[in-house]
Amino acid sequence: MIETDADTRPAFSSISLDRRDDIRVDPAKLHWFFKDSRALRLALDGLDPAVDGEQLIREPIPRSDSVDDYILLGQDADERPLFVAMRRDIPHGGQFAPRVWEAATELSPEELSLYGCARSLVDWHARHGFCAVCGSPTLPAKAGWARKCGGCGAEHFPRVDPVVIMLAEHDGRVLIGRQSRFPAGRYSALAGFVEPGETFEGAVIRELFEEAGVRARDVRYVMDQPWPFPSSLMIACMAKVDDDRLTLDTTEIEDAMWVSAQEVRAALAGHADARFVAPPRMAVARHLLLHWVNQQP
Repeated sequence: MIETDADTRPAFSSISLDRRDDIRVDPAKLHWFFKDSRALRLALDGLDPAVDGEQLIREPIPRSDSVDDYILLGQDADERPLFVAMRRDIPHGGQFAPRVWEAATELSPEELSLYGCARSLVDWHARHGFCAVCGSPTLPAKAGWARKCGGCGAEHFPRVDPVVIMLAEHDGRVLIGRQSRFPAGRYSALAGFVEPGETFEGAVIRELFEEAGVRARDVRYVMDQPWPFPSSLMIACMAKVDDDRLTLDTTEIEDAMWVSAQEVRAALAGHADARFVAPPRMAVARHLLLHWVNQQP
């Protein structure tokens, strides 16, 4: 049994909070929000989630804490303000985090999305204590959604790195590949960062040619996924290929192969004799494979 269309929303993609941009830009309202008796802070274990069942752990904010040390995440469905504390004593958010993969099976989609937002922001603050323009120290601004340089006054905002992730299609098959760091047998969609001055369609065409030597056309967007490791936006696409001959860049991918709909279904169902191991449910690559295979005969 593989997933159905009801399961096709990637992890980290559910809207769970009113982000209250109006509060971010008003220091007086922010102070009032922070001192609200119902205000809570999201608990993190370093950069890992602190979980109780299907919920992230929330706790009261100590009355002695300063709003300058917190990021406003937003307001929940019960209109309670929700914050997360900034920290410097954490690992870089791009590092592999096995606890997150475990929590992804426990948390609801809304909770996982909230966690992804908090993780990316906490990591960004930890790594951007100095101005990229003049090198002076920066201070949090706009309720943690910016930093401002104390020297030249430059404003810095949390970055999001666009990444295309794609399946090339040829004659009823799709192209998948693997990197050496993948678990044994696992294959996934090919992916790469969008470069300056490039559209995501252009990035799909370029990356497929650079990594696999295939010329793509008819690129179409399918879905996207925030990916907080540390701060990417995965843009999932399909593309057509007229010639299936492969020329691999082995500095980027270890292997690649064309697979049929039957082989994809076997992998998604976790069959022991499947030709490859599918990406985990948390990854948009799995949802992209599911999107494709559900359209096949």
